[in-house]
Amino acid sequence: MAAKSSAKKNTKTKGSTLRSVIGSVLAFLQSERFKRIIGLLLLLITLFITVAMCSFFFTWKHDQSQLSGSWWEFMMNPEIEVENWLGKFGALLSHLLIHAGFGVMSFGLVLITGLTGLRILFKTWVLPIGKTLSYLLALFLLVPLTLTAMFGVNHPYLGGAFGYHVHHWLHSALGGFGTGALVFFGWVGFLMVGFNLSPQLLTGLFGSTYQRFFRSGGVSDSEENPVAEPEQEAEIPDESDFEGRSHDVIDDLLSDDEDDIDEAELEFTVRQVEPETPVEEADQLAETPRETQDAGSADDELEVEVSSPEAELSEEEIEDRLKNLEDYDPTLDLSSYEFPKLDILEKHGDGNINVDKEELEANKNKIVETLGHYKIGVSRIKATIGPTVTLYEIVPEAGVRISKIKNLEDDIALSLAALGIRIIAPIPGRGTIGIEVPNSKPEVVSMRSLIASDKFQNSDFELPLALGKTISNETFVTDLAKMPHLLMAGATGQGKSVGLNAILVSLLYKKHPSQIKFVLVDPKKVELTLFNKIERHFLAKLPDTEEAIITDTSKVVTTLNSLCVEMDERYELLKMAQVRNIKEYNAKFVKRRLNPEEGHRFLPYIVLVVDEFADLIMTAGKEVEGPIARLAQLARAIGIHLIIATQRPSVNVITGIIKANFPARIAFRVTSKIDSRTILDAGGADQLIGRGDMLLSLGNEPTRIQCGFVDTPEVEEITQFIGSQRGYPSAYFLPEYQDESSGGMADFDDADRDDLFEDAARVVVIHQQGSASLLQRKLKLGYNRAGRIIDQLEAAGVVGPFEGSKARQVLIPDEYSLEQFLNREQSDN
Repeated sequence: MAAKSSAKKNTKTKGSTLRSVIGSVLAFLQSERFKRIIGLLLLLITLFITVAMCSFFFTWKHDQSQLSGSWWEFMMNPEIEVENWLGKFGALLSHLLIHAGFGVMSFGLVLITGLTGLRILFKTWVLPIGKTLSYLLALFLLVPLTLTAMFGVNHPYLGGAFGYHVHHWLHSALGGFGTGALVFFGWVGFLMVGFNLSPQLLTGLFGSTYQRFFRSGGVSDSEENPVAEPEQEAEIPDESDFEGRSHDVIDDLLSDDEDDIDEAELEFTVRQVEPETPVEEADQLAETPRETQDAGSADDELEVEVSSPEAELSEEEIEDRLKNLEDYDPTLDLSSYEFPKLDILEKHGDGNINVDKEELEANKNKIVETLGHYKIGVSRIKATIGPTVTLYEIVPEAGVRISKIKNLEDDIALSLAALGIRIIAPIPGRGTIGIEVPNSKPEVVSMRSLIASDKFQNSDFELPLALGKTISNETFVTDLAKMPHLLMAGATGQGKSVGLNAILVSLLYKKHPSQIKFVLVDPKKVELTLFNKIERHFLAKLPDTEEAIITDTSKVVTTLNSLCVEMDERYELLKMAQVRNIKEYNAKFVKRRLNPEEGHRFLPYIVLVVDEFADLIMTAGKEVEGPIARLAQLARAIGIHLIIATQRPSVNVITGIIKANFPARIAFRVTSKIDSRTILDAGGADQLIGRGDMLLSLGNEPTRIQCGFVDTPEVEEITQFIGSQRGYPSAYFLPEYQDESSGGMADFDDADRDDLFEDAARVVVIHQQGSASLLQRKLKLGYNRAGRIIDQLEAAGVVGPFEGSKARQVLIPDEYSLEQFLNREQSDN
């Protein structure tokens, strides 16, 4: 036995070591260092290919004669010598790419590898990749065919084997004229599509010369008046000329994605002698002797500046430009951020369910015997073993009423001598009756096994939660974004706090700090303090608070109302962007279809977690329930989700308004059926066995889950790992909130004005936005001081009154008016 145990332990050790090695390799392949190595390798390959192909044009005649045999013999035979600058490898590579490939157009491959290497190293495209690839694809077809048609087979390296074979086939199919016409129209199509050439552009390029030629009777101006100065010959170009030039400027702008189209100024300056002279008299002016012209018009010479209409792009060009722009990456501010390692989480138990067949058989016999006492026959019975509970599914004989079995819950519990028998009659979608019986030796569900599961790692949920394992021992992963709010309740010590930690750990293992923020409310002051370490990464708070974990009830009310302001601001952004939810909004922002100068920004999800809701209801009552209900009703679409937990599931805490807006509910073990119905609107929570055993209701039949266990030291190590990394300068600041019922403005004495009053007034006038958060950012003030200055600015008449979620109106239009206003106030004092 000892030998078998030792062998089994060694096998497990080898298995864990192998998984650890595989995990390390995968982590390295996803790391930034590996990406840099790939980028450098691509640039090295680019250099090698370039040198080899450049050398080919000088050494190909000698090296071609050495390639008569097989490639293997060519590379391995030391007697074969080549002249290529990169030796045999260069000779073979350049032969394959140029002679047997696309000729000189093979240098396009070098461009692709070089651009890709630069992109990986410096995270930017030197050229617009989409347009570059489409141009290269067209050139790979046209250039080899054109060069072969022009130079024939005397220069095989120009068009390569591709050009030779395609040209030979076309020549035999279409003849020489047909092949030439096809190539010509291919180039015309490429120029028209790629560079937006049009018949109007050609007219603009040659229109002026055409008109001058025919107005002079077929003789050019230079022939008529060879001594004429350029200033005397110049005339105002017609509209087609301007149109052609504007097309050129548009093409120049399109060729460089970094140019700003809005700032492009299209100006053309020309000189005209005697601008009042009709066009028909231009020839007579040209024939006038130079002395007469200089004497009569030197003082009257007028410089005319003509600006063309502002360049406009078509919808197709704008769409193409947007496609070539690099997507906005919200994670770049913390690009070096590393997700917590899986090794931080401990393995609680081996994750295997130990089946005691004798126990299963005994329980089955007792269930059948108990039902038989009441004349209930069983035609079939099946057992599904979970980590803490075994589900016995029975199919009763025909004619047995289901309610009769359901009423025997206590009798079956008595016969099994087990705690927490729960009968599901019937099981939805199966046509059986379920009897859940606790295992005599329950297994602990480790949080590590949930995080490492394929279902969690490969989930495409917006906010994935790995809650635990079901009765069938399957990892249960759900999406908080679809719940959209979660109500948790249970008696003291039944696993509620561990469940909250499991939820928070799930999100920390899956989301980047730029994608989610937590607002943590902990009236008990001890449950969520561990998450203080991740304040600059994941937490959101009011600007004037020192602690990110909210414990003061008065600040809870302000925070909830501030979240309502944030909700209103986000809905305004969604309205401006013409989208319906945060997912569509962020996708549009990432594609750079929303302008940050108009107030748009990337919106992270915000998750509000309240650890003890009953205490807030006792101390604040309606002040808390009102904003909670408003957020629960409206905040789903803009990415604000609520998780509320309480250990007192009574009707005065979990009111009808709260229940109506929290369709997703988790019930840990409670002491009475009344509490179970308060949470779930159904019984069953009073039959749970505790220690993480819970029921999850998503609006349908509750699902029994054994919650994943994560210990306090594990949470502490996770937060320490995240907090030790570089974070944002501060926590995510929620918008300011001012109670509208706080009364009117107080009168401020000029002597009591803040030292930064004038600086704050200038900041407000320059930005034309009156808000305390603006002063906090620009003047680096605390929330309270910024709020006092805003009140002083309102009393002085610089900004208007408070208008809810909107910024205050600035009553002074510009800096000049502000300086006059401040000077008048100083003179009055």
